[in-house]
Amino acid sequence: MALRVAIFALSLLCLCETSIALSDPETESDFSLSRYMGTWYQIAFIPNRFQAFCVSEPSAQYSLVNSKRIKIVNSCRDRDGVLRRAHGQGRLNKKYDDPARLEVRFAPAWLSFLSAVWGDYWVLEIDSDYSIVLVGSPDRKYLWVLARNESIPKDIYRDLLLVAQEKGFNPSLMVAGDGSVD
Repeated sequence: MALRVAIFALSLLCLCETSIALSDPETESDFSLSRYMGTWYQIAFIPNRFQAFCVSEPSAQYSLVNSKRIKIVNSCRDRDGVLRRAHGQGRLNKKYDDPARLEVRFAPAWLSFLSAVWGDYWVLEIDSDYSIVLVGSPDRKYLWVLARNESIPKDIYRDLLLVAQEKGFNPSLMVAGDGSVD
């Protein structure tokens, strides 16, 4: 009997730790999608397969199509110095009543009915003047520090890494983008 109680208690403890570890990170409250539009430069990111060919000048341009849709143009230079562009679309995530929880896709438009082509793009932290942002995914596989300028102050960068860590991300996986930290 004591062994069963101990196993039950241990199972409950593991279940609680798992659910805490997998809970969604909080997003930016009072996020304004319209203020977010414009050009953003990549300061740092967790490496991912779809940015593997980028070696310099990574940026993203966002523009509103309507109140719930966003046109996205990501660009960067490859190893040969060629400017490469990826055209995508963003939208409010229908599962949440939260404008900071977006979905993006870069697959062809005719595949947009498939949920698998949409990736989570959550605004986790943004400064009051919308000039520096921390964006990630709820599974913690993707994380970016973006800025309106090509560099940010070192203390702000450190603060964002602490926020990322508090939200369950591993900031030691971050690598510098083309932007700099002063």
